[in-house]
Amino acid sequence: MIPSRAVIALGGNAMTAPDGSARPDDQRSALTAAMEHVADLIAGGTEVVITHGNGPQVGNLLVKNELAADVVPPVTLDWCGAQTQATIGFTIADALESALARRGRPRPVSAVVTRTLVDAADPAFDRPAKPVGRYLPRREAERFAALGQDWADFGERGWRRVVPSPQPREILDAPAVRALLAAGVVPVAAGGGGVPVARDGSGTLHGVQAVLDKDRTAALLACALGAEALVIATDVPCAVLDYGTAAARPIGRTTAGELRAHLTGGHFAEGSMGPKVEAAVRFVEAGGRRAVITGLDGVAAGLAGRAGTVVEPDPRP
Repeated sequence: MIPSRAVIALGGNAMTAPDGSARPDDQRSALTAAMEHVADLIAGGTEVVITHGNGPQVGNLLVKNELAADVVPPVTLDWCGAQTQATIGFTIADALESALARRGRPRPVSAVVTRTLVDAADPAFDRPAKPVGRYLPRREAERFAALGQDWADFGERGWRRVVPSPQPREILDAPAVRALLAAGVVPVAAGGGGVPVARDGSGTLHGVQAVLDKDRTAALLACALGAEALVIATDVPCAVLDYGTAAARPIGRTTAGELRAHLTGGHFAEGSMGPKVEAAVRFVEAGGRRAVITGLDGVAAGLAGRAGTVVEPDPRP
């Protein structure tokens, strides 16, 4: 059965050209193609909420920070996240509304600049480890380190900025997303994992210098909205055990318990498939009916349980 409500998490491949370039025209073309798949789902009767990554876009803003640092003050990561949410969000809205109109199923689409709450005491803030932006020679990296940034030596490739990546705790703007759904609007929300915010001692919210994993936030968003399914659309058709070895084998239909055992066993890299698998497992363990990891062209079949890595609850004793 096709779930009635699903959160679709678009990976970077849905927003860049096949070679990874992220010029504005590349992003518009890629998102236009991606929205054809999403429009098919909506036309088929599934209520959809869209979320997305923003790595290439934030990377571009960081390069602008670097090049203009002596002219205008660099903007913080929370600002970068908010700016890219808005840019990607309105581009998705334009593309999806057009795709739905061509199918004779016009629907409004609206992007919500979404805040995601993190714990100010999250250990990630003491150990910045998430690389962002481009590689630079040591001398240039030291210039930005003098501005208070953390940079790490990545060997022959150069130095790269590293930032905290705390766990997402709450989607603060979930009520706005629910209101849009109730009004018949297709929401685009929590892009790039959301703008990371924390509370100070008085309870006041403020943005923090961090990036959030968009798949982990997607699982949190899906739970907050009562979605039946979470689809993580990436650049491969499914998760794979023993990836890159002669023993590699794809994972089709599985349970949350089985997949968590593989995750604990170290089968999935933290910088690639690991967060996707973790998000899928978290969602199903929290009560979701089905999580799917698949390519964009497999989203509809994945929702029906016929393509990709399909994660379902463990059988009851």
